[in-house]
Amino acid sequence: MGRVFEKRKHTMFARFDRMSKAFTKYGKEIAIAIKGGGPDPDSNAKLRVVIANAKSANMPKDRIEAAIKRSAGKDSSNYEEVNYEAMCMKGVGLFIETATDNPTRTVANIRMHLNRGGGELGKSGSLDYAFVRKSIFVIKTDNVNTEELEFELIDAGLEEIEIEENEMVITSSFENFGKMYKSLEEKGIVIVSAELQRIPTSLVTVSEEEKLQVESLIERLEEDEDVQNVYSNLA
Repeated sequence: MGRVFEKRKHTMFARFDRMSKAFTKYGKEIAIAIKGGGPDPDSNAKLRVVIANAKSANMPKDRIEAAIKRSAGKDSSNYEEVNYEAMCMKGVGLFIETATDNPTRTVANIRMHLNRGGGELGKSGSLDYAFVRKSIFVIKTDNVNTEELEFELIDAGLEEIEIEENEMVITSSFENFGKMYKSLEEKGIVIVSAELQRIPTSLVTVSEEEKLQVESLIERLEEDEDVQNVYSNLA
């Protein structure tokens, strides 16, 4: 009984840590969006996107509003987006997106994680060949004619659609993010999430032992407070 309780407690704390990390991530994204376009979601499309994503991650409304108020204040943290590219064994690439108010601290931490995990920081642009940036939207399909919607979204830059139960995953180019988001909004579609993701152009296969090492490094990076996303081309 004691072991079962400990296991449940560990699972609960792990879930809490993931939620806390997600809320911190969206808090930073809110700050960056407000810095670029102001605190009014009606006139700041990027902020509307972040708020929608935060809600889909179950971030409470009061926390979202507090993050907006804090970010719009004079004493708000001055976050900036800084990206890093790294290589691991056998050509496995890692693209690391951060949001930081102290780039010196962030790059030092990234180097430390990489050194301990068998990776090495690369030059900016060194992974341009390994990833392509895509706009990924997840929408609700309730009361939606999916065939008709697919046809209508072609003009907004639709590239691919996948249907999973009552949700649809829409892929378009990086350049068409705003156009696709606006088109979905105008149609009254419920947007679950809207993100710019880095999709690997090909995957690198390694041994099971090497795979575990890379996954451990990715996990370590994702736990860093300044890291927003980590993308890899690991098979």
